[in-house]
Amino acid sequence: MLVLEGLLPFVAPKVWRETFRRITEMADGQLRFFGLTSMLIGLGLLFLVK
Repeated sequence: MLVLEGLLPFVAPKVWRETFRRITEMADGQLRFFGLTSMLIGLGLLFLVK
């Protein structure tokens, strides 16, 4: 997982910085929805791999 998380800052640090800036400006509800969506996608991928 850390390999995937480190890929964007390694390949495109300016894009990563801008993305991170936008995330910090999100409202709490948006951030929670983003987190929930990420968790569901991760669970779906685990289900497909198994």
